[in-house]
Amino acid sequence: MRTKDFLRGRRRHELSAEELAVLEAAVDSVEVVPARRVLAHRGERLRRSTLIVEGYACRYMDARDGYRQMLSYHVPGDFVDLHSYPTRYIDHAVATISQVTVAYVRHDRLDGIMSERPHLASLLWFSTLLDAALHREWIFRIGRLDAAGRVAHFVCETYCRMRAVGRAAEGRCDLPLTQQDLGDIVGLTSVHVNRVLRRLREEGLAIIGRGTLQILNIDQLARLGEFKADYLYLEDGPWRE
Repeated sequence: MRTKDFLRGRRRHELSAEELAVLEAAVDSVEVVPARRVLAHRGERLRRSTLIVEGYACRYMDARDGYRQMLSYHVPGDFVDLHSYPTRYIDHAVATISQVTVAYVRHDRLDGIMSERPHLASLLWFSTLLDAALHREWIFRIGRLDAAGRVAHFVCETYCRMRAVGRAAEGRCDLPLTQQDLGDIVGLTSVHVNRVLRRLREEGLAIIGRGTLQILNIDQLARLGEFKADYLYLEDGPWRE
C-alpha cells in the first residue's frame, strides 16, 4: 500500500478503510528517484503532490552566495508539497536526499476528495498543519539555541518522527545526512557541525555518522536541545521508549 505511512502515529486511526482506499486510488503513479535530485523547483507550477513512500527528502532555498538553507526534512509518510494544491506553485525547491520512492497524487483527484470527503480533507489539512508546526519549531531552534542545542533538537525531532512511522527503535534510526546537510539544516558550517558531533559523542549523548543515528541518552539530549515533542502531535503520548 503506497499510502501506508501517511499520518502513521498521528491520527492514522481516524482514517476509515474506505477513506484509505480513496486516498490510495488518488495515487496517479509511483516513481523511484535517485539521491540528490530535484523533485520540484521554486516557482514551478505543480499539478500533483508528492508523498514519500520510502527514503528521505527536503525542502530548501539557495542564497546568492551559494549557501543552502534546508527548510524541512522529510521521512516516509510525508507529503512534501501538499500545500501546492491550493497555492498552485511553490516558493522553495524540493529535492531527494537518499534514493526515494514517491507516489504522486494529482490535484484534480484532490478536488474530488475536497468536495466529497470532508473528513479525509480535514486530515489532509491536518498534515499541512503538522508542517507548519515543524516550521515554527525550526525557527525557534535556529533563532534561540546554541550550536549543540540546535543539533540535539533536530536529532530528537527526527528520531520521534522516525519512530512514529515504525522506522526507529532502541535509540537507532537511519539518518542519511552529511555534515554539510546538517549544517544546512541548523545554520552552521560543516566544521562547526563536526565539533558538535564530537561533543555529543564524547558526552555520551548520541553518535551520528555513516548514515545512522544512535541516541545514547535521550533525556540529556532533549534537555540540551530544549526539546518538547508536543508539536509533533504523536498518538502514543510520552515520546520516550
